Amino acid sequence: MKKIIVLSFIFLSNMMFAQSKSQKVIIKTFTYCDHCKECESCAGKMEAELSYVKGIKSIDFNEKDTTIIVKFNSKKITVEKIKVEITKLGFAADNLPADPNAYDKLDNCCKKKD
Repeated sequence: MKKIIVLSFIFLSNMMFAQSKSQKVIIKTFTYCDHCKECESCAGKMEAELSYVKGIKSIDFNEKDTTIIVKFNSKKITVEKIKVEITKLGFAADNLPADPNAYDKLDNCCKKKD
């Protein structure tokens, strides 16, 4: 019986510790496409590409607010690194501008209209 209690305590402690590493951040970005969920080079691509970055658990693009909600493991990636990964896809991330080379590769519908 003592072994079961000790094992249960260890299991619950590990679960609580694992959950404490999980965080969420909301990052402001800009998309200029009015069909960005359908366009392969806009938010759909952003969500797909970021899902492969180590430490990122989930990505949700909010079209209305043009924000990205990222759930991530803070032991594996930082908020600043997440922002850099977004800029590498051609999009601004809060105060970081989009990487110019990546921005040039976006479809025209995804670029700012002058």
